[in-house]
Amino acid sequence: CAPRWWPLSERRPTVGPPTQGHHTNTTFVPHRPPLQPPTMPKGKSKGNKAKARRKGGELERRELVFKEDGQEYAQVLRMLGNGRLEAYCYDGVKRLCHIRGQMRKKVWVNNSDIILVGLRDFQDAKADVILKYSADEARLLKAYGELPDSANVGGGGDDDADDLDIVEFKDDDEVDLEAL
Repeated sequence: CAPRWWPLSERRPTVGPPTQGHHTNTTFVPHRPPLQPPTMPKGKSKGNKAKARRKGGELERRELVFKEDGQEYAQVLRMLGNGRLEAYCYDGVKRLCHIRGQMRKKVWVNNSDIILVGLRDFQDAKADVILKYSADEARLLKAYGELPDSANVGGGGDDDADDLDIVEFKDDDEVDLEAL
């Protein structure tokens, strides 16, 4: 038997004898199927991105973007929070950069990443981050001569081996361990 607060359109008379305890002879019949809990949409690729990179497959190969008029290459010096960062532009100026909304929470920018910034006409000390280059793309930019030779491109190249401090131990004097 349906409660009285249900609309009349969702109550229907019963075929059997009247039920005791209620003055109406109607039961509840829903006119639409019950709601199903929402399900997550299926992704295009299976597994996580790190697994795909480990296997050697590139997730997405994009065309290399070069700077245009009013843009400059830069390297991230430090993250400031709130979508801002401090970057050293390769025209010799240190600028405060703002990560645009399309890149926020989609493209993660870290220290020492190579980025493309859009310069502001009215503020020389500020810029907007347009694009983040991957390590492979940054190496290509350096090979094409777009980045200066002094640019530190991440990704573990041969340059890192020169920076290591090597400590050599000489075994000329033998120490008598029993004497100690």
